[in-house]
Amino acid sequence: MNKQKQIYNPFLPLTEYIPDGEPHVFGDRVYLFGSHDRAGGDRYCMNDYVAYSAMTTNLKEWKYEGIIYRKNQDPRNADGSHCLWAPDVVRGSDGRYYLYYCLDTLPELGVAVCDTPTGEYQYLDLVRYKDGTPLGTRPTDYIQFDPAVLVDDDGEVYLFSGNGPKHVKEIYPPKYSQIIVLEQDMITVKREPEKFLPILHEGIETEFEGHEFFEASSIRKIKDIYYFVYSDIVTHSLCYATSRFPDHGYHYRGAIVALGDIGLKGRTKAQALNYLGNIHGGIERINNEWYVFYHRQTNQTQFSRQACAEKIEINKNGTIKQVEMTSCGLNGQPLTADGVYPAAIACNLMSQHGCCFSDLVVMAGQHPYITQEGEDDQEGAYVYIKNIQKGTMLGYKYFAFQGETALSIWVRGKGEGVFYIRNQKNGKNLVAVPVKADTEQWMKINARVNFLKGKYPLYIQYQGKGILDVREFEFVNESR
Repeated sequence: MNKQKQIYNPFLPLTEYIPDGEPHVFGDRVYLFGSHDRAGGDRYCMNDYVAYSAMTTNLKEWKYEGIIYRKNQDPRNADGSHCLWAPDVVRGSDGRYYLYYCLDTLPELGVAVCDTPTGEYQYLDLVRYKDGTPLGTRPTDYIQFDPAVLVDDDGEVYLFSGNGPKHVKEIYPPKYSQIIVLEQDMITVKREPEKFLPILHEGIETEFEGHEFFEASSIRKIKDIYYFVYSDIVTHSLCYATSRFPDHGYHYRGAIVALGDIGLKGRTKAQALNYLGNIHGGIERINNEWYVFYHRQTNQTQFSRQACAEKIEINKNGTIKQVEMTSCGLNGQPLTADGVYPAAIACNLMSQHGCCFSDLVVMAGQHPYITQEGEDDQEGAYVYIKNIQKGTMLGYKYFAFQGETALSIWVRGKGEGVFYIRNQKNGKNLVAVPVKADTEQWMKINARVNFLKGKYPLYIQYQGKGILDVREFEFVNESR
């Protein structure tokens, strides 16, 4: 057992799949609202909305708040055939909490309301024009998608919605980044929808070129600056733009976090450190520190995504430096090199050929992936890394090493070779751990490793024949 309470990425139970996370502080707790994927799902967001929360002073303990809204509560979806996609929650001027959402392919935006952040929300209505027509249903309307809502200091209610094309052929049906001003009832359009951020091709020869809006709207106000967070057309980067006005004048500022750490220190897509897919999240100030929440891909698809978070810094000039994906996330410091850790907290994962888009066909049995043994909500279900072949590398950032340590790795499968242990991705091998397995049961292999003292990554690379799975590893610090 680790001596002190720690937390790692993903920060929720490893059998939980909450993508599109929007963190919001209400009172002395931070709440995570998001979509709800299914382990091994075959489409986005198959489960009902649930929420988690933590004390703002203790981000190492997250409480499951239960189901807060069911997809069949919406009158348009009594049979539950449509899925609840990315939501947002805002506290209205009346003190109640409003949940905004879309039902996959349906054109409107739904609104539910509750007296508490995580009590069960009740369906309220659709966002509507003053004549009662639902937003999104006029012939001239753009697609409604990924709502984000801000109640400004003056009480004005701003709704951001929409998605953009990734390719020219997607320009129709009509997609666009939009801003809509709502009345105080939180559902009636006060000001007609307006175009917001530039979409594909509209950023040419501007600061948005190559980073035009795709989806994943999220809005925050920090002092007198508005921060609009979104996913750009490359889909794997969570970018941001800022303005001194809520509804116009935004300037592209950069990426906050990107899957595979693409863009960090010049890293290219071909050099990605993890598998790619869509990204969605938001930033929040928690106990005077700022964090970005986002999701990663698992199960060789984009349909089983998991919530992660990293600490960020907002500089005096308002900029945010891109942060790397880590395994320690909300822990506030490196993980102790002592005790048992799930293999699935790897922030770097790649085959000998590198990484690719998280997709069953593209990965085609050649790549390692994180997956779950057992169904959703099944007691005893666990998550592990599957399909480890020659050249597969697992990376963990960061651990606080104390020097020479006993290390055990739980493996299964059929293969023979060695696991090389390193403190750097392309660094010196600290030890080669022999492995010979021909079993469907988990077995333990052991080694002693003379780690460098201090804060370092842990890299485990397999070289050999066959295919293995890895469930967990354990440090045994004999000086404890």
